[in-house]
Amino acid sequence: MFKKSHPLQSRSEILLRNIVVLIMVVFFTVFLIVPIGIAFAGSFHEWNPLSGTYRFLGIENYLNVFTSQLFGKSMVNTLIFSVVVIVFRVGLGLGIAYAIYSALIKHKSFYRAIYYMPVVTPMVAVAFVWKFMYNPQIGIINQVLGTDINWLKNPQTALLAVMVMTIWKDFGYAVVMYMAGLYSLPGDVMEAAQVDGAKSWQKFLYITLPLLKPMSLFVIITSIISYIQAYVQILIMTEGGPGTATYLASYIIYDEAFVKYNFGYASALSFVLFVITAVFTWLSFRVSGSEG
Repeated sequence: MFKKSHPLQSRSEILLRNIVVLIMVVFFTVFLIVPIGIAFAGSFHEWNPLSGTYRFLGIENYLNVFTSQLFGKSMVNTLIFSVVVIVFRVGLGLGIAYAIYSALIKHKSFYRAIYYMPVVTPMVAVAFVWKFMYNPQIGIINQVLGTDINWLKNPQTALLAVMVMTIWKDFGYAVVMYMAGLYSLPGDVMEAAQVDGAKSWQKFLYITLPLLKPMSLFVIITSIISYIQAYVQILIMTEGGPGTATYLASYIIYDEAFVKYNFGYASALSFVLFVITAVFTWLSFRVSGSEG
């Protein structure tokens, strides 16, 4: 009654699956595990590929990381940058998504596409455009505001200018994520609240927000991982300046590795930043779990 599979066909399918798995294992080993291992070993060495230097230093690179004033400054900048951008990304994303979901904004598909367009635009292109917009002589921002501020050369405004650009580019991601979360909310819960006479703000505060908690956690975690590693916009717009006003942790890694060719110290910085990212991610999970 049932057709038996041909033995040769079964063996060929098993062989094909094994080959695919083997290719994936080799790929990840060669392009992920091996480079990480080489970088970790290099973090204990004075390592300069140009001069051929590879001298064992022990934990000296790590000690230099934790005693570096520049690294301390960069971590403060990174913390400020990450917190501000994440708060506005989540706040704007949730607010606009809820406005679209509640039909406060018409033409939903059009606005979803508009808000997401900057997200899929390469950061390099966006950073160059905003750098031109911040130009003190011909930039549109000063013309609109009626000011003559040199946004990217002023230590008081440079980091703020980069944060504004990053928020503009990235908050559309949160809009799309929250839209998906809102449309997956159970309708019976909303209907029950409506029957009970709950007002719009009560439904949002006591029903919608708690139900969106997993989505909020996802957006926050991915944002932490992304912004602790941010450096492209810094490289294009300020190169860490003026002075050290916009030095972020990832930019120091780039500067040490590809400008100074101090690969050992850059590797140590990378692993320290990895641990810091993991700690912040873990804390976010713990805080979310304790609130639940």
